Order: sequence, then C-alpha cells, then structure tokens
Amino acid sequence: MSDFMLGIDVGSTSVKAAVVAQDGLAHAQFCESYPTTRPSAGVAEQDPDDWVRLIGKALAAFSEKGLSGRVGFGGLTSQVNTHVFVDKDGVPLMPAILWQDLRAIREAAELDAQLTEAQKISLLGAPIPIDASHPLARMLWVARHRPQIWANTAHVLLPKDYCLLKLTGRATTDPLSNIGLVGTDLTYVPEILDLVPGAAQRMAPLTGLTDEAGVILPSFSLAGVRMIECTMDGWVGLLGGGASRDGKSVYLSGTSEILGISSHNINPTPGVIVFAQAEGLRLHAGPTQSGGASQLWFGDLAGKTVEELGQLVAKTPRRAPTPLFLPQLAGERAPLWNPDLRGAFLGLDSGMKTVDLARAVFEGVAFSARHVLQVLEQSAGIQNDTLTCGGGGFQSDAWGQIRADVLGRQLTRLAVNEPGLMGAVCLAGVGGGVFDTLSDAHDAFVSYDKTWEPDQSRRALYDDLFGLYLQAIETNADLQACLTRVQ
Repeated sequence: MSDFMLGIDVGSTSVKAAVVAQDGLAHAQFCESYPTTRPSAGVAEQDPDDWVRLIGKALAAFSEKGLSGRVGFGGLTSQVNTHVFVDKDGVPLMPAILWQDLRAIREAAELDAQLTEAQKISLLGAPIPIDASHPLARMLWVARHRPQIWANTAHVLLPKDYCLLKLTGRATTDPLSNIGLVGTDLTYVPEILDLVPGAAQRMAPLTGLTDEAGVILPSFSLAGVRMIECTMDGWVGLLGGGASRDGKSVYLSGTSEILGISSHNINPTPGVIVFAQAEGLRLHAGPTQSGGASQLWFGDLAGKTVEELGQLVAKTPRRAPTPLFLPQLAGERAPLWNPDLRGAFLGLDSGMKTVDLARAVFEGVAFSARHVLQVLEQSAGIQNDTLTCGGGGFQSDAWGQIRADVLGRQLTRLAVNEPGLMGAVCLAGVGGGVFDTLSDAHDAFVSYDKTWEPDQSRRALYDDLFGLYLQAIETNADLQACLTRVQ
C-alpha cells in the first residue's frame, strides 16, 4: 500500500530527506552534510555526485526501515543558481558552480547591459537582473574560459535536475527554477537565451511542477517511486512555509535569508524576483546572499558553535553601544544585486566582547531581511503583521526574537521546521492526486509551534538603526570600490 510520500531537499550544505504520512507526521528522516570547496577568491564549487551519493544513502536507510513499496510519490527540491555542465551521457565535466560563486561577474555585467529594465519587465514580468549566479553568465564564462568543456556540454543542469537525471534516467527541468530564462508564459525566452550562442540548445526540456519527472530506477532503493518534477528550494520553501494562499508572507532562514509574499498584484520593483504564476500562485521573492552563512562565519572566528552563539546572546542583555554589522560578506543578492559589496562591523570599541559582535551579526542579518521585506511589500502591494517562518536559522529563540523586533512583525514558526521538505511533499501530494490543491496539501501537512511577538519598546531603536544600516551599505559600497582600485 502506497500510503507515504517522499521529500528530498538538496541544500547548500546538506541533503535532507523524509518519508511523510498524509497526516503530516515524518516516519523517517535523514540529514547529512557534504563539502564546498573554495579553491580561490570568489570561487565556490561542489561535487554533484556528493548529492546523489547522499540521496542514495537516504533511500537505502528508508528501505531498511521497511518503507519499500509503501511510498507512492516523491518530490525533490534543491538549491538554485548552482549549475552542473554535463556531457551527452550525463557525466559532469567540471565541479558544480555554486550559487555563491562570483567568477562570472564580468560576463554578467556585459550581458545585463544588453537588456533595459523595460525589456526585462516585458520579457520576464519583472526587472530581474543578470548577475554572477545567472545561468547565462555561467555559460558565457565557461564558453570563454573552458571552451573544450563548453563544446562537450549537452545540458546545463540545476542540482535538482542532475539528481533527477541520476534517479530516473531523464533530463528535465521546471520553469520556475530557471529564473531569468523563462517568461510569464512558463516557456524559455528566446531573446534572452540568444544572448549566449548555444545556450538554448543546452537547456533541458521544461516540465510542470506537479507533472511526473520519472520513476526511481532499480539501481536505487525505493525503486518504482514516481518522482514529481517539483521546483527550486526558494519557491518550494516558501510554499512549505505558508505561501500556499494569496496574501501570505513568509520568511525562511538557512545559509541565506529568503522572504516571499504570495500575491497576484505586480508593481514592478527593482531588486525583487516575481515568479510566473504556477499552480494558482504567484510568488514575489527576495533571496539574500548571507544569512546563516554570516552566523557560521562569525562562529568560526569566535571558536563557538551556532548554538553557543545563540545561548550567549540570549543570556546577555543588549548594551549600548552595540556595533552595526553589514552581512554582505560575499556580495548581495536581493534587493541590491551587487556582487562587489562586502561586510563590515561599524562602531567597534575596545570594551566590546564576543557577545556584542554576535548580537550585531544577528541584528545585521535581520536588517538585511527587513530591507528585502520593504521592497517585497512594494512589489506585491501587500503588508502583513504576521509572517510565517522556518528553516535552521529559526532554531535559536534569541535570533527569532531579534528578527521579530527588527521587522516589527509577529513571526510564527513551522512545527516541522523543514520548509523545503514540507513544500516538496506538498507538490508530490498534488502531483500524485492525493490532494486537489497546494493549499489543501499544506493544510494537511503543516502546523506551527512557536510565535515571537515584537517588543514594541525597541521599535524606535531598530527604526533608527535600520536607517543607519541603509546609509552604511551605500557608504561601504563606495569604500569597497576604492579598496578594490588600490589592491
């Protein structure tokens, strides 16, 4: 009897998987990390076979728990704007280029300059920029710097697509994951693909989010499970976090911060990604570059774990002065889309302790989220007093409270705090015919367990600091440009 569904999330640092019953309870879970290599400044790579190896390990573990033959459908989501160049046999020709990788900055600027804001709105529905993580920028870089690899490339795949190729033997992709290449009609935009000769021929066929991508091959455990195409982690996570109905606002925290609003209104706003309508939803989204990544960076410097930083901040009252932290450690995506930005601590003095800097990191990431939310609300024409939230960054009570205070909004956390997995399972449930709509699936699978209320006594403080934060980013951008010129 097929009474369970499979969810798989290939994130930026780990593979997570779960087998979930129709009542939303997880009967088996898996999580294991894999490495990222950074061989030089601005370069970030992963071995795509690490993803497949860990998915296979998860499926084998589920089979050992007696779940073979009991899982009917599965959904697989992944990090996006990470690209795998494969040959005609599906073999990777080079390491996967991670979404954080900045090697294609020059190519991105060259391509972006060929499209006006009006053209982007006309072709894509929003002024989506071509940045260093855009697939076309990556393709142009490979064509110029690795011409033999480009000549042998049959497909340029996202992690989700590569894993589904290995699981099912079929190369497919979905329209929403291909941000900046697919228009509002959910088809590729020739005028954009033509900017890089040969790009169109290397794209995988588009498949609907709730359509079947293929069946798990006998070489894996849980063979025969029907895999639904699904889509990228940002969209799926926002769905799993609560954006299953029009008008909802969601805040996800992982390696980066992702905020989104479900709204059929569109007020074209620079810095915002507006997805094409799919499954009855239109999501406005803003992904930052460094959320949990900032916390991990500072924890490494301070010699403390993420949990230890949270405990330290929780038991130590905020004191004046607390420094201001700019979290743009590796450039910024939404809403600034500037790969040249860099982070900073402002206002340091000799009396400050580790806890003061840790709190500044927590607040700085929260300010970046507030910045994104500000432009998202303009784009979507919607403002909510409550945001549903989820992801690893919301495991810390102290950080959750700081975010609520900085945003001035109530935050309500997922009980099963894996929005990507829950969103993937929702899509699998609809694709498998278990549920009629995504909102039905969400209501069945998802619940919430904790709420942070904003402390109104801190509102004036954080309003003032947010104004300073915006000024500091602009000033720091000018300073960084000067530093770059003299090095």
